[in-house]
Amino acid sequence: MRNTVTDHIDIESVRAELAQRQARSPLFARPGFLIRRMHQIHTFLFVQETSEFNITPVQYSLLTALESLGEMDQNSLAIEVGLERSSVAEVIPRLNARGLVSRTQAEHDKRLRLVKLTPAGKRLVRKMAAAVQRAHERTIEHLSPVERDVFMLQMIRLVEANNADNLVPFRLPDSQLLAQDESESEAGAT
Repeated sequence: MRNTVTDHIDIESVRAELAQRQARSPLFARPGFLIRRMHQIHTFLFVQETSEFNITPVQYSLLTALESLGEMDQNSLAIEVGLERSSVAEVIPRLNARGLVSRTQAEHDKRLRLVKLTPAGKRLVRKMAAAVQRAHERTIEHLSPVERDVFMLQMIRLVEANNADNLVPFRLPDSQLLAQDESESEAGAT
C-alpha cells in the first residue's frame, strides 16, 4: 500500500491551521480559486524573471517541449503541453515570426503542420533556463523544502487523477505504468 503524505504529520494541527486560514476568507475553502490565484502569482513571477526574453509561460512550454521531443505536428504538441489546439495554432506563428520555430507541411499528410525548434529557439531556451528556474523557486519559496516536495507531489497526483476529466488532453506518458505498478504492489502485499 502506498504511503501518504499524512502518515507522518500531526493532522489535528494541520486541520486547526487550515480552519483558521479559511475563516479569513470563504475563497480559501475553494481549491479552484486557490489554483487560479497561484497561476496568476506564478505568471507574474515568470514574467518578472524572464522579461528580457519577451516570452510567455505558454510559449516557453511549447519551446521546451520541442527541445526535448523534437519536431512534431501542432496537434501532438498541444497534447504534450496540455493546451487547446487553437491556442497552439495562435502561438506558433508568433514564435515562427521571431525565428524560434520553423513550420513545414508533413510530406505524408499535407493537412499536418510540423513544428521544429530552430537554432535560435534552442539558444533562447538555454538562456532562459536560469530565469525560469528562479520563477519556479519563487513560486514555492515560502514553503519549507519538505513542504515543497509534498506540494509538488500532491499537484502531480491531482493532475494525474483528474487528467481524463478534461476537454483538453495532456499526455501523461508514465501515469498508466505508475498506476499499474501501484496496483501490482498492492495486490502483492495482500
